[in-house]
Amino acid sequence: GAKWFTVVPGSVDQQYEGQGRWNRYGGARLAEGFQTANVIDLLRRCAEILEPHGLVMVLEPLNWEANHGGVFLRRSDQAYAICKAVNSPSCKILFDIYHQQITEGNLIPNIDRCWDEIGYFQCGDNPGRNEPGTGEINYRNVFRHIYQRSRKDGRRLVIGMEHGISGRGREGEEALLRAYREVDDF
Repeated sequence: GAKWFTVVPGSVDQQYEGQGRWNRYGGARLAEGFQTANVIDLLRRCAEILEPHGLVMVLEPLNWEANHGGVFLRRSDQAYAICKAVNSPSCKILFDIYHQQITEGNLIPNIDRCWDEIGYFQCGDNPGRNEPGTGEINYRNVFRHIYQRSRKDGRRLVIGMEHGISGRGREGEEALLRAYREVDDF
């Protein structure tokens, strides 16, 4: 019965440097605009298939700095522009708060700018990608903003927990539950 699935549009078209090495951070063989057009064309074809069935692909921008150097989709504005161009309820943004904090910061303004194309959120604190409260992100403010905005707009959104836990065993699990109670206390 799942209706949502994550799409990561692969890596940038990178230059081969020889001896089995690729230039991960620049010098694409195919300009980003052409790569973007190719992604949009493919996602439009996918959306035509998915839309009649109520299925939604959520595009996840990933960070280059900590985990995913060389991926094509890395910024929320980039995902927003692609979703607008695809123009389908079957193509939305997976706004991963962890990745977007690393790549862009300015979480609440960027959530607002992308709001009408966001279909799903994921969370994990930075650094460390553990439960909220273990890093620099003020999850109470972010969750409050998402809650207030979704109530105002009449939207029901999913927030997925994609992270580890900072403690082990039962104590770690209890700390995880406390962390979510604290950031949800507004």
